[in-house]
Parts: sequence; structure tokens; C-alpha cells
Amino acid sequence: MLQIIKQIFRTGNKSEAPPQPDDALRNEVRQINEQILRHVGHALAIRHVDAGSCNGCELEIHSLNNAYYNIEGLGIHFVASPRHADMLLVTGPVSRHMEIALKRTYDATPDPKLVVALGDCGCDGGIFGENYASCGKIANVIPVDVSVPGCPPTPTAILQGILTAVGSRKASS
Repeated sequence: MLQIIKQIFRTGNKSEAPPQPDDALRNEVRQINEQILRHVGHALAIRHVDAGSCNGCELEIHSLNNAYYNIEGLGIHFVASPRHADMLLVTGPVSRHMEIALKRTYDATPDPKLVVALGDCGCDGGIFGENYASCGKIANVIPVDVSVPGCPPTPTAILQGILTAVGSRKASS
């Protein structure tokens, strides 16, 4: 054990220096925070609803919470209840079994509410379309403010769709 400690002191720190703060990125984050506060009045609370997706979109949504995208730092967070949400982020074609649950979630979300449809399935039904087991696109069940196409959409596209919806709230008010 003593030999390992001596080697550590002899070798020293071999890791890279931490990256320096990027002023342009810091300014962009500040502008996004101001935009959210100006349009919503507080941190943006999102309720995610999986209406029958393959979970490809969910993987991209989860990556928004990692250290690279860090949407919590932008003042955007996910909530467990639609009663606390400002926005619904809906993925997948709406399966017949999820139709009523999606409508109830929409009704439970306080006004003014925003709805973002994610992925090709959410935007137009994708490869599933409308059939005996699927209602198709999300707009067939609840009103949609912004659609983010892609199979699955990138985290950047999802973030852009969220910010577009926040901006559209102010434009429609």
C-alpha cells in the first residue's frame, strides 16, 4: 500500500485540465433562461407522455438531461404530474389503449398549456399510421402546438421544438 501511495505522489496528476468556460455558450444559456422566464414566468415544467412509441424518442429525451445538453441548467425540468406541467411532450403513435389516458392527461394540464409532438410517429403516425390498434398522429387525439419530426429526432431538434413552442405561446397571447 505504501508503494502505491509513493507512486501516486511521484507521478502526480495526469488528467487533462478542465475546459475553460465558453462565454458565447454562457450568453446563449442566459438568453434561453430569459426567454423562458419572459414567456412562461417561471421554470418550464414538462410532462412526458409515451402514447405507444418504440422508445427511440425516449432515449433522445433522456439524453437532454445529461451533462452535455443539461436542460435543467436552462430552467427546463420534467415533472411527474400533468397538474404541475406547462407543456406535454408526447411521443409515439397514439395506441387505442392510450387514447383516453392521453385525453385525460391533456385535460389535467392547466391552461395555458403547450403540446409538442415528437418523432415521425407522433407527427404523422409513422410506419403505423391509423389502423385498428392505432389512432395515428397525436393531433388526431389532442391539439398540437409544435411537431418535431425525425426517427428519432436529435436532442438538439427536441430542444429547438420546446423553445419554439415556448416562443409560440407569447406570439399567440
